[in-house]
Amino acid sequence: MVKKVLLINGPNLNLLGTREPEKYGTTTLKDIEMEAHQQVAKHQDAELFTYQNNTEGFIIDRIQEAKQQGVGFIIINAGAYTHTSVGIRDALLGTAIPFIEVHITNVHQREPFRHHSYLSDKAIAVIAGLGVYGYTAAIEYALNY
Repeated sequence: MVKKVLLINGPNLNLLGTREPEKYGTTTLKDIEMEAHQQVAKHQDAELFTYQNNTEGFIIDRIQEAKQQGVGFIIINAGAYTHTSVGIRDALLGTAIPFIEVHITNVHQREPFRHHSYLSDKAIAVIAGLGVYGYTAAIEYALNY
């Protein structure tokens, strides 16, 4: 059976590489996705889907579609929606697909409004502050889940 993993990136993550490089580094989202595909390709029985959108409703739609596709694990960096979106939380809960929440920066060292997540209490794990390596760690976990 093929293990299907969905990597979702939320608002403004399409700007990685140029957006505040002192915080987020110079690696682009395309680089992250390419490395993720290479990592998953080493496993014969795994498939990776990637998705990025700046619009909350489209992210919710993609989470719901994942259930229909037989996705078994979601890795999500919801960006700013982490701190505001009950809708994304409800979509994740409604599909009952296990997920890991990823953040490139340590959100707890940033502005107070970034300290609260609507996702973390339901996530299998939260990875924050490891830079783009957080994606690698999350994918490795998902493949062995």
